[in-house]
Amino acid sequence: MTITTLCYIENDGKYLMLHRVKKQNDINKGKWIGVGGHTEDQESPEECLLREVKEETGLTLTSYKFRGLVTFINSECESELMCVFTADGYTGELIECNEGELCWVDKKIVPELPTWEGDKVFLNLLFSEEKRFFSVKLQYEGELLVNTEIRLY
Repeated sequence: MTITTLCYIENDGKYLMLHRVKKQNDINKGKWIGVGGHTEDQESPEECLLREVKEETGLTLTSYKFRGLVTFINSECESELMCVFTADGYTGELIECNEGELCWVDKKIVPELPTWEGDKVFLNLLFSEEKRFFSVKLQYEGELLVNTEIRLY
C-alpha cells in the first residue's frame, strides 16, 4: 500500500485546485484535485505534505489541519492510504506546476468540478460545518466507484 497526502488550501472562500492536464499517462488526467503526492522513504505524512505543497505550488504552509484518511482500493493498481489536510495559512507566491494548472476556485463550485466520484464523498466531509475527523474507504473497479464506507470521529 502506498501512502500519499492531499491538501486543500483555502483563501477568501476559495480552494487552490490542481487541474491535471499536463502529463500524458496520468491516472488523474482531466480531473481537478488538491495538491499533494507520495511519501518518500522515512518521510512522515506532515513532511510529505509540506514538501509536496512547496514543490507543486511554491507556497510554504504555516497553518494546516489533519482532517482524515482515505483508503483507495482498485483491482487495477496498488492500494493507497491518503492523508487529507486542509490549510488556511501560507507564505510565498504561486509558481507554475508541472503536473497541471493551479487555480483558486470558489468552494461552492469545487464539488461540481470533474473529479473522481469518491473525491466528492470526502469533499462533502471537508466542507461540512461539523469538521469531524473521518476515515473513508473507497473501492473502485476501474474508474467506477462500487463501494463506500465512512466513519466519523
